[in-house]
Amino acid sequence: MIQEPAPVKVLLTIDEAAKAMSVGRTLLYDLLMRKEIASIKVGRVRRVPLAAIDDYINRQLMNTSAA
Repeated sequence: MIQEPAPVKVLLTIDEAAKAMSVGRTLLYDLLMRKEIASIKVGRVRRVPLAAIDDYINRQLMNTSAA
C-alpha cells in the first residue's frame, strides 16, 4: 500500500509558529501586535501563514546586512 505524503501546513497555530521560530509565545504575540508578522483569523482562531514567517526573517536579514 502506497502512503500519500502528509500535506505541508501553510497556516500555523500560535504555538506552532513560536516553535518554528524558536521563540516564546509572548514574543510572538508581541511581534503580531506590532504587525511585524502578519496573521489572519480563521473563524475564531488566529493563524500565522508560513509566508509571513519567511517575510519576517528576510526583513531581519536585510536589516542586519544593511547595518
